[in-house]
Amino acid sequence: MFVRSRDEKGKEFLEFATALNVSAGGALVAVRRSLPLSAQVSLEIPSAPLASAAALPKAHRIVRARSVRVTHAEGYHLIGLKFSHPLLNHAPARGLSRRKLASPV
Repeated sequence: MFVRSRDEKGKEFLEFATALNVSAGGALVAVRRSLPLSAQVSLEIPSAPLASAAALPKAHRIVRARSVRVTHAEGYHLIGLKFSHPLLNHAPARGLSRRKLASPV
C-alpha cells in the first residue's frame, strides 16, 4: 500500500508502506519516514490492473486514517492507524435489537 501524508515540516509525501496488520478499524504499517502523532493519512491500496480494464470497480481504494501510535525502530517506523470509517460493507440498521428472540417451543 502507499501512505500519503505530510511530514513534521508540512511537506506532502507519498511513500510505499508494508501493511503488517489490517482490521476493520485500522492498520499497522511499516514505513521509512516518521509521522507525527495524530497525522492525517490517506492509504492508497492498489489492486490488480485487470479490474480497470474489465469495467469492474476501481483498481485502487483510498482510505482516510490518522496516526494513533508511532514506534521508532532502526531503519523504519511502525505506525498505528485508525480509519476514519470502519471497513465494513454495511452498517447495522439503527434501532434494531440484536438480542435473541424467544423460540415458539
